[in-house]
Amino acid sequence: MSSTPFHLQGRDIWVIGGAGYLGQEVVKQLAQLGATVLCADLGQKAAEAKLGTQVTPFTLDATDIPALEKFVSTQIAARGVPQGLVVMTYASTAKKFDDLLAADFEMANHGNLTATFTLARAVGNAMAARGTGSMVLFSSMYGSVSTDPRIYETPMNPNPVEYGVGKAGIQQMTRYLAVHYGPRGVRCNAISPGPFPNPNIQRDQPDFVDRLSQKVPLARVGQSPEIAGAVSFLLSDASSFITGQNLAVDGGWTVW
Repeated sequence: MSSTPFHLQGRDIWVIGGAGYLGQEVVKQLAQLGATVLCADLGQKAAEAKLGTQVTPFTLDATDIPALEKFVSTQIAARGVPQGLVVMTYASTAKKFDDLLAADFEMANHGNLTATFTLARAVGNAMAARGTGSMVLFSSMYGSVSTDPRIYETPMNPNPVEYGVGKAGIQQMTRYLAVHYGPRGVRCNAISPGPFPNPNIQRDQPDFVDRLSQKVPLARVGQSPEIAGAVSFLLSDASSFITGQNLAVDGGWTVW
């Protein structure tokens, strides 16, 4: 264990879905702590984010399983096996409960669970062959508790069922991967963000943000930099004896 366990100097970390509101802050902090970062996301989002010289942008649709498998193999060939993997992707329809089709539910499960499993297994196996590595998967507060529909007054829709089901599955996948890879030196943990409404919602829906805040013991919503420290901690040597855990970064949302 390093004498300065919170650094990530000399480590290569892949962040899948890293160009979004929360992902950009994660990528920036990982780079600040010394890591080189491969940031993959849809379309040109990663390139357009302009996240710095230590960050390599990549275009990837993580729901395309053949493309995902090729991505892992080609990037390992080019960069080597990463020391860290962060999976921040998700799939959801934003449909109301009674409008949700079976095909919609299948699509979301594919994006939330099948794609994450495919990616984590491919990278996890490579890490295990080397004997070290840390994976961080992203769940949600809605993987632990149900949506309170009273918060979601019109024009907001309640958080959709397929999203919560998928995020609950991520927590169980994390536990399974931790047990499976633990003897070979690979850790796997999950992070469950609480309410982190994006800037547009904070600007355009202040009443909704106020209702969210009233559900949080800290009496406010989260700001994007507040998620990055938890990710960095779980990737660093500071968490070297932590695996299989779900870390709620939710201002206390899930404690009452």
